[in-house]
Amino acid sequence: MTQTPTASTEFDPALRKLVIVVVLGAIMTILDTTITSVAVNTLGAQFHTPLTTIQWVLTGYTLALSASIPLSGWVIVRFGPKTMWIVSLLLFITGSVLCGLAWNITALILFRLLQGFGAGMVMPIGQTMLARAAGPARMGRVMSAVAVPAMLAPVLGPTVGGLILGHLSWRWMFYINVPLCAIAVLAAIVLLPPDPVRDHDAELDLLGLALLSPGLGALVYGTAQAGSGTSLTDVRVAAAVLTGAALIGCYVLHALRKGDAALVDVRLLRDRNFAAVNAMMFLYIGTLSGLMALLPLNFQTVDGDTPLRSGAMVAPLGVGAIITTLLTGRLADKYSPRLLILAGLPVVLLGFLALTRPSTGDIPLLAILFVIGLGHGMIMPAAMGATYQSLRRTEIPSATTATNVGIRAGSSFGVAALLVLLQRNTGHSALDASTFTHTYWWALAIGAAALVPALLLPRRPVTRS
Repeated sequence: MTQTPTASTEFDPALRKLVIVVVLGAIMTILDTTITSVAVNTLGAQFHTPLTTIQWVLTGYTLALSASIPLSGWVIVRFGPKTMWIVSLLLFITGSVLCGLAWNITALILFRLLQGFGAGMVMPIGQTMLARAAGPARMGRVMSAVAVPAMLAPVLGPTVGGLILGHLSWRWMFYINVPLCAIAVLAAIVLLPPDPVRDHDAELDLLGLALLSPGLGALVYGTAQAGSGTSLTDVRVAAAVLTGAALIGCYVLHALRKGDAALVDVRLLRDRNFAAVNAMMFLYIGTLSGLMALLPLNFQTVDGDTPLRSGAMVAPLGVGAIITTLLTGRLADKYSPRLLILAGLPVVLLGFLALTRPSTGDIPLLAILFVIGLGHGMIMPAAMGATYQSLRRTEIPSATTATNVGIRAGSSFGVAALLVLLQRNTGHSALDASTFTHTYWWALAIGAAALVPALLLPRRPVTRS
């Protein structure tokens, strides 16, 4: 076997700088998906607005974030990754400042849309820059670094939000982004190399954008409404989910005809490795997202916990994930991603199985979530690295966009599926522990289905020039 050159396996200074830049930029945009979750009551009292309207502060950010993801592949090719990385962060900073200055709830919701639009492109652009710079031999380590901010969100978001509300004005939940993201912008200007040659002739697939962004947004909106307690038979939920699924289906047909000129090239799914890892992540992320929607609901309705405490109860999952993420990155560069994914999935499923047992108190539950986190941290860096394993450099922007769209769609699917099953198990009675336990069995079954595409991953790394 030919030994890979040292230069391609070690972290050189340029790659270290790139990792620092991406982590600095990503951490606050991800944190903002959860930091405001504890402020619903505070904002309702501040603006004398019902909670159904205040929920749009959370939902609007998520919708705008989802809608901007499909644009990321095209803007990278057309304007360059460094330029668009800085532009995305500046949009996020501008939205944050305006949110802090908001004079009424309408203004706050509109500014959250701007903030979310910038945030949606940050992670795909960052992943593209890392994948291009790292190459196959270092992919696991760089992807584990960028995965850490995602693991921190459920741990730090509600906690930081609660601390700010306890000691400062709610406006500081948004102002806190400004100095940290300003450092990220300055780091990008100083540390990132100039953009490569841009394709000034790259045309934007307007029809694809008109189908995919609203479709993804509608899907996310429908599941967000269901997650906030709206009945699944409500027209807002059913119409949004069905419309979103139909628009995404129409986009797939359009993209197959348009080929590599499509907003996201779905023909990448013909690559066995890319298709298998994305199918695995669709099912796995869907199950985990559904579980993250069920657990706080379980804690609040059955145990009587406050929203802040129910959010803090999930923190061990993030802690466990961070521990193994930091270890898995290096292993993913030495061993097959398939091996690590198939090692992590049973750990997660073991945690799911433990959730189906009668509750024995907080300590065992925290231990179960910690174990799930350990498995999660083994899976994600390996899966993110495997995504690019067999792709050409020119395919990376579209592949990154496709993967992020798939993760969003999978998350929406998982939340909707488990909430449908929860309501079906409930019938006309109130939610109780047995209802949640039965639904956790379904989470276990859907999560176990992710083993099938994981087994289809190549046993050895496959690379293309």
